[in-house]
Amino acid sequence: MIRSVHQYLKDTDKILWLLCIACSAMSVITLCSQMFYGFITSKVVITQSLATGIGIVMAIIISKMDYHIGATFWKWHVVLCVGLVLATFVFGIQNPGADDKAWLPLPFGMTLQPTELLKLSFIFTFGMHLESVGENINQYKNVLLLCLHGMIPVGLVVLQGDDGTALSFVVIFLAMLFSAGISWRYVAAGFVAAGVGIPILWNFVMSENQKQRFLILADLSADAKNIGYQQSQGLIAIGTGQTFGTGLFSSVVPREVPYARNDFIFSYIGQTLGFVGCLLVIAVLLAVTGKVLATAGRSSDRLGYFLCVGIFAILLFQILANIGMCLGIMPVIGLTLPFLSAGGTSVIMLYMAIGLVLSVYMNNKQEIFS
Repeated sequence: MIRSVHQYLKDTDKILWLLCIACSAMSVITLCSQMFYGFITSKVVITQSLATGIGIVMAIIISKMDYHIGATFWKWHVVLCVGLVLATFVFGIQNPGADDKAWLPLPFGMTLQPTELLKLSFIFTFGMHLESVGENINQYKNVLLLCLHGMIPVGLVVLQGDDGTALSFVVIFLAMLFSAGISWRYVAAGFVAAGVGIPILWNFVMSENQKQRFLILADLSADAKNIGYQQSQGLIAIGTGQTFGTGLFSSVVPREVPYARNDFIFSYIGQTLGFVGCLLVIAVLLAVTGKVLATAGRSSDRLGYFLCVGIFAILLFQILANIGMCLGIMPVIGLTLPFLSAGGTSVIMLYMAIGLVLSVYMNNKQEIFS
């Protein structure tokens, strides 16, 4: 047993493990702080701790497996993930603060967000698709089929009403497509299509509430008691923290920010740990994304490369989008801060994703030394 643990620690990416566990430890401590002040109940802390533990075990198991196995059984996980997402249209429930019924009820009051699992399934299948077309990616037929492939999960999640997650799929799709060597003529065509489509989307598709989330960014104080309330409170909280913050367990009771346990946990960190704490959190999160991208670069095959690029895209987009929401420079779209925000399914999915990255790292390490 000890020998197996020693061998695993020798083969795995220890720095990536330390960075992820540091983020999770920060998450649990921050949530304990919120429980200390009575902002949340112990259930949130227990759920986050359990999810982290389950996620770490899943990551270890997945990292010990060859990532090609996931490609071999792609039909099984696609059917499972899509089936669970479709189930939300019938059995879905709405979590507090959410605008959509994207969760399935589980025993003991727990919930499952199937779209988080669908992200990993899509990364696998789209990576396999890109690998299969290879150097012929820029043929019109292949580009069309790849776009159709990307539209399926996006369309499914849009119908569900989860705009933030739908945008995540778009980012994953674009990042993996660019990394595969898509021609710039298609990129130019995409910009033209966006220039035509955005006005149509704004005028005929988006609801008034969705439009206001963008318009309010020009002046959060203009509607600080309604649409802009979350972000204005979050900004005030960050400003209150100044350089070193008020402290996680000090006698100074922090300002209560709506949904500080998940979407606005960065605002709570800014208030309690200050500018220095914010910089430290950003540095650790960016280091995680850097390690994922470095693993993509060392992959000996295109599938491993595409898997890491897709996971890198998830992490970086959610980091930028979540912090952007807290700073009032991006609209509130319900995306969590990776590893730090409370959310069982999100944490488990992220560790499963890290397990895949570690699988690419360990398998290619063995090939290099053999």
